[in-house]
This record gives sequence, C-alpha cells and structure tokens, in this order.
Amino acid sequence: MDHALILDGVTKRFGQFTAVSNLSLQVPTGCIYGFLGQNGAGKTTTIRMVMSIFHQDSGTISVLGHSDASQVKDRLGYLPEEKGLYKKMKTVDIIAYFGKLKGMDTSTANLKAKELLTQYGLGEWMDKKCEALSKGMGQKVQILGTIIHEPELVILDEPFSGLDPVNRDVMRDTILQMKKEGRTVIFSTHVMEQAEQLCDAMMMIHKSELAFAGKLADIKQGLDKGIRLEYDGDGSVLQNLPGLDRINDNNKSAEIYLKQGHDPQDALRWLIDHLTIRSFDLSEPSLHEVFLRTVEERDAALAAVGVTA
Repeated sequence: MDHALILDGVTKRFGQFTAVSNLSLQVPTGCIYGFLGQNGAGKTTTIRMVMSIFHQDSGTISVLGHSDASQVKDRLGYLPEEKGLYKKMKTVDIIAYFGKLKGMDTSTANLKAKELLTQYGLGEWMDKKCEALSKGMGQKVQILGTIIHEPELVILDEPFSGLDPVNRDVMRDTILQMKKEGRTVIFSTHVMEQAEQLCDAMMMIHKSELAFAGKLADIKQGLDKGIRLEYDGDGSVLQNLPGLDRINDNNKSAEIYLKQGHDPQDALRWLIDHLTIRSFDLSEPSLHEVFLRTVEERDAALAAVGVTA
C-alpha cells in the first residue's frame, strides 16, 4: 500500500459554516506527516472525519485502503485533542484496557502495558491511580494507550500541547521510534518548529481550505533566502536595518528578509555596528516564515474579494 491515507475532495459543513472545503491530499505509508494550521482552521475536523467520528458531506476518504475507519480500527491508534483518563484506574490497568478495546487478549494487554510503562520511565507508577499523575505523565500514559496494540497508522491531535521540555522530547522520540518501526504517524500542530524538525511531509489548512501539501523542500522551493541571525544587544534596532522587508525577532535570534536589491553583506556591516553578532547565515526560510507568509497572502486574497472570515 503506497498511501496510508487518501482524501479526495472532502468537505464538511456544520449548518452554514464550512469547516473543511474540498480537501484533497495523500499521506505516504511509513512517513511522519504534519497537519498544520491556525486554531480553528479545520485540522481537528479533518482528523475526526478520518477517524469516522464525523462523516464528510462530500468527497471520499480512504484509511488503510478502507472507506470507514471502523473497518480497520484495530490497525489504528488515535490520541484526541481532548485528552482524559479515568482518574480512579491504575495506570497499568488503563493502558491494558485500551489494548483490550483494540482486540488484545487480557494477558497480552497486561504484559504489554507493564513493558511500556517500564520502557517509558513510569514503572514505579504502575500501580498508582491516574489521579496521582502529573499532566506530563498523564499525557505519556495516554500515548502508551494509543500505541499498545502496535497500530499501523497513528493519529495524534496536538500531542505536544501542555508538555514540558523533557516530555516534549519523550513524545518526539516516541514518534521517531514509530517511524523506525514502519508505522505511519500523522500529528496536528500549530507549532512550526515541531513540524519542521519531525515531518517528512505536511499539509497546511487555512480557513477550511488546503494552502499547501507535500515535502518541506518542495514547499520551500523558489522562496527567497533570508538572514538567520543570533545576536546580543538591544534587538529593537533591527527595525532600523536599511532595506528591511520583514523580520521574525525572537530576542537574541532573528530571521530577516531584505527588499529586492539590498545586499546581505551591507546588512552584516550595519548589524556589526549596532549589535554583537554571534552568528550570521543566509538560508532558506523556516517553516515558521512559510506559514506566516501563507497566512498573510491568503488573508489578503480573501480580503480582496470581500471575505473576512
């Protein structure tokens, strides 16, 4: 099977509101694929249609070669955006419970739950009730419940939300390990750094419509290079840089784009006079920059035809 997921012309409406409009994309088998977009863009609605929680009004969806996710539910793993655990259940019991829901027999599910808790650093919490877990530990337990049955396709809706840096790394490593094992992983996010670091390919949905889809290198192709800058000093002076077109300033680091005809070497000389430069590099735009440009361009196009939402 070349593609784990195929959407063709998928539309979903809620009354007069169109949540997803004519969406088509293909997710190759064995890759990490990102669903990008602002809050409310349509990512979660798309995922819920893929999982057959919602049914599309038009178009077709193929999940692992089937038109209905319920036909392949034992081959799927799904972590919803609205996460929650049964607070009075023990961690080992709830993970095993999720496994049994996916067709595992009781002894296999119990053994696998214990193995996973030990593997992911929660062995000492095995017999503790879920209400005793921190938010990060609870998130980890939920992802273990999602993957206990070794699904072929794993769909994670905002899996990094609310995690501290240590647990973000755990989530990242879990996703990478699933890819190494040959699984397909789809995750939604509005944090571009996560997608750029992890995804083999991605799509962006903007106000219900597909903005782009494909490999990151293809998405960036043809876009002008920018200056990646790391500095010490008062970054407010960057707004006075001659020839400045746009800037993403993170206080100590910045991504700078110059107007046509302005030489980056002239910019470097100016910057040296005004800041302590720790690094200066010309490189392709970050996914964060691509995302911002896409939002601005599509919002401007909608405004030009009188659409404001």
